[in-house]
Amino acid sequence: MELIANAVPCERHLVELGRLAPELAGTVSRSSLPDTVEKELAAVEQADILVVATPVYRGSYTGLFKHFFDFIHQDALTDTPVLLAATGGSERHALVIDHQLRPLFSFFQARTLPLGVYATDKDFTDHRLHDGALTRRAALAVARALPLLQLTRHARPRWADEAIVA
Repeated sequence: MELIANAVPCERHLVELGRLAPELAGTVSRSSLPDTVEKELAAVEQADILVVATPVYRGSYTGLFKHFFDFIHQDALTDTPVLLAATGGSERHALVIDHQLRPLFSFFQARTLPLGVYATDKDFTDHRLHDGALTRRAALAVARALPLLQLTRHARPRWADEAIVA
């Protein structure tokens, strides 16, 4: 997996919603968000590619996850490749990728990759994947994303031009 991650030079940025929760919760407009949250939103909107992962809670992504994406500009992710991933307590939630996450990112007109990655608690040891088949699936998903990255890298988002004109 590390070989694939190093195949294309990139700057990695992790958005940890748990740390943002106190600043994000209860906010109803983007203009009211603190700078720390605004910086994370901008990082997502400007990314060349996204790996979006969420825990499953009661059959769907968490409310905090949805609340964060409610502040993303609706055209900011157009054509952005998105690798979808989720974790849950059992295999019963594996369809969250196709039934919850894919429609959300379709709204943003993002290019969701056909291969998603779903893991359960038993697939991890010390917070690292230990299941060989799952590790290979994740590596395959990343490998299939790389050609899309070349198509979209450094492209200026169309919605930014509209914001300047308006």
